[in-house]
Amino acid sequence: MTDHPITPPPELVEQWINEVDQGNIFGEHLASRAAQWGADQELKACCDHLRDHQWGFVQRPDGAKIHRAVYLQQSRRPKPPSLKEQAFSDLADAYNADKIDDTTYENIRRALEALPDD
Repeated sequence: MTDHPITPPPELVEQWINEVDQGNIFGEHLASRAAQWGADQELKACCDHLRDHQWGFVQRPDGAKIHRAVYLQQSRRPKPPSLKEQAFSDLADAYNADKIDDTTYENIRRALEALPDD
């Protein structure tokens, strides 16, 4: 390893090595994990730079104003939809494809809305 600022620490490399079966996918797995880690380090450095230099706020497409660093983080590492959000999407798709009737759609939609948003 070198002393480059985005070189993963030896403990992390050891963890990645222990995560794989020592078969032929070893190199691919290690390269993929290293690339992910490096990209995360670069994103963190960019967000820190925006915060440190007080680059201010930006308006999201939905109209909300958030700090540029937060916007960058959310844009580059979006969270996957929750199970509830996925269910709403699947329900809408089924309804729009005429696979369920209005009453069934409304009953399922109300049940989903009653669930917590985690």
